[in-house]
Amino acid sequence: MLLHVEGVLSPDQVAHCRTILSASDWVDGRVTAGEQSARVKNNLQAPEDAPAARELGDMILTALGQNPAFVSGVLPLRVFPPLFNRYDEGMGFGAHVDNAIRFAKTAGGPVRFRTDVSATLFLTDPADYDGGELIVEDAYGEHAIKLGAGDMIVYPAASVHRVAPITRGSRWAAFFWAQSMVRGDDQRSLLHDLDNAIQAMSVKVGQGDPAVVSLAGTYNNLLRMWADV
Repeated sequence: MLLHVEGVLSPDQVAHCRTILSASDWVDGRVTAGEQSARVKNNLQAPEDAPAARELGDMILTALGQNPAFVSGVLPLRVFPPLFNRYDEGMGFGAHVDNAIRFAKTAGGPVRFRTDVSATLFLTDPADYDGGELIVEDAYGEHAIKLGAGDMIVYPAASVHRVAPITRGSRWAAFFWAQSMVRGDDQRSLLHDLDNAIQAMSVKVGQGDPAVVSLAGTYNNLLRMWADV
């Protein structure tokens, strides 16, 4: 499932991110790449342990927790602390698949988790750069994605994907992974559709309507059946 999550960050929050990142150091993006990905990765990245990156990452995590579309579509169990990358002119990222397992640094020590979902949160207005599309492959072909600043795309981490080379300007983004309570993408997609239908019906007939109660029960029973927590 490809999920466009609108307005994760407000314009003021995007501007704050860019101000902080502008004053930060950038390092070779291959520091977080696996062996295969490192061969095709050409970008810059804010150091993972930099205080600025942690501050902005915490802001994004708070925004995600308050975003109903993200929670419904991802059903997150664990979310990797957001990282930040930058593609300048001539930079890109060839076709690759994200690592299946990641280690997140936490106050209690490293935590290992499964990467079910990948996410890119755009921090640059599309008019400010050419190229730089995130291209995700699935059974229906290739999807070229270039969203407004503050918007995010969520997609299965098992997808083959790449970032087209930048031909003008610079593209900045936050990126991260999540382990979902529901491992299967098809199951998450079905639950997300059902949740949207329940919410829409609740507005029309009320949450106490017997049909809404029945559908909510079905949703929760499916989640109970499929959840891995």
